[in-house]
Amino acid sequence: MSAGVRRALLDALKDGPRTTGALCGRFRPLDRCTVMQHLRVLEGADLIIVQRKGRERWNHLNPLPIKQVHDRWIGPHAARAVEVLERMKTDLERRRD
Repeated sequence: MSAGVRRALLDALKDGPRTTGALCGRFRPLDRCTVMQHLRVLEGADLIIVQRKGRERWNHLNPLPIKQVHDRWIGPHAARAVEVLERMKTDLERRRD
């Protein structure tokens, strides 16, 4: 459940920063303390950046670690998958002709 909540928090931040109060409003079944605990975990993992403006706490998605994971792990696998699909397409087209 915790990882699902954190993913949902990250999803809520992908379109722009939100205050902690706004995030608590989106996750009503959870109390403010629980949302804050999840935000602290995400901040500790460097997945969000917190900016305080007066009494408000703004949470910004930090896309850099996600991009680094993509570049290192997902990108190469996706490239190989695309190559396999291209070969299959070429083979099928040759057989059809």
